[in-house]
Amino acid sequence: MKIESSPQILSKKIAEVIRNKLVTGELLPGQRLSEAALSEQLEISRNTLREVFRTLTQEGLLKHQPNRGVFVAIPDIASIIDIYRVRRLIECQAIAQAYPIHPSVDKMQEAVISAIQYRDKKDWGSVGTANMRFHAAIVELTDSERLMTFYRNISAELRLAFGLLNDPELLYAPYVDKNKHILELLNSGHTELAAQKMEDYLNLSERTVLAAYSRMLIPI
Repeated sequence: MKIESSPQILSKKIAEVIRNKLVTGELLPGQRLSEAALSEQLEISRNTLREVFRTLTQEGLLKHQPNRGVFVAIPDIASIIDIYRVRRLIECQAIAQAYPIHPSVDKMQEAVISAIQYRDKKDWGSVGTANMRFHAAIVELTDSERLMTFYRNISAELRLAFGLLNDPELLYAPYVDKNKHILELLNSGHTELAAQKMEDYLNLSERTVLAAYSRMLIPI
């Protein structure tokens, strides 16, 4: 994939490509990133890739280890708690103030349909990706480019935590029907109830993730 642009715009585009690889689970927590392989795959110079690495390291998505290279970051418990706090602030308000004819509601619907189809196939990784699309569409209800950009970054960090736990069925299966129910409430105009259900949903998700972390033998 060759991306032609000015150096600054190119770096931003490549950073977004790598964030997307994190969100979709293509890159896993703790994975070492090969500078040579990635620069060849993305058809960019190593200097450009190093600039992108610096940006994503500042965002907490990558970690540079002297004399070892660049690795995908491993989120800690404090980060997960903070991410969920931010998610409640953004997503619950987005739903409470939403209106059913917003274009992003169609994206929510498409994500729910995809998640159900993947669940039937027990393709839990794809269920997770559909779930991420559902929540991204919720944030799009705000019509705030700043919030959408910010949310894309924390979504990547959250997916890293999910990848580290390595139990996608536990993390995603219970929420497919919850997503569907929240969408139904939104479509019927019950935005306040939908927002409350989303808060309950995020509280449950947070407890599930933190409990899974506590059972891990790997220090984080």
